[in-house]
Amino acid sequence: MNKHWYVIHTYSGYENKVKANLEKRIATMNMEEKIFRILVPMEDDEEIKDGKRKISKRKIFPGYVLVEMILTDDSWYVVRNTPGVTGFVGSGNKPIPLTDGEVNAIVRKMGLDEARLHLDLAAGERVRVASGPFEGYEGVVEEVFPDKGKVRVMISIFGRDTPVELDFTQVAKLD
Repeated sequence: MNKHWYVIHTYSGYENKVKANLEKRIATMNMEEKIFRILVPMEDDEEIKDGKRKISKRKIFPGYVLVEMILTDDSWYVVRNTPGVTGFVGSGNKPIPLTDGEVNAIVRKMGLDEARLHLDLAAGERVRVASGPFEGYEGVVEEVFPDKGKVRVMISIFGRDTPVELDFTQVAKLD
């Protein structure tokens, strides 16, 4: 029998609880030879607020958990009847395993991709430059470049508005 990765649907927000419950059930029901790994796909989510970086984990697929297992009636029963599990992803009663390519893409996304940057700024908002050569200056956001991690700010230098491109970490939003 071959082991494959399957996707189970859970109540949203209960993914980690389902993982813990399933791990306990595997141990108590002696299913270690049929159910191997449980994975809640997560990625680093980087947010920048007031010039400070905050990295947190974010679920890639909220409401879903991956399980590596050999599909038998017993293993299906253990997973399906775990508290918080609403069912397997598949057609009808037969779960469909993920392909190796799909699993590799999810694992790669979890570990190798850079953290995403989020900045709570939009064009037209007032900011203060927190670091760098323009530290202490205030200006208005002209454009935000989330893919580059930069923001263009109009700063008044010698009485003239000058566009300055700054890193997300160099600016702080003014209230």
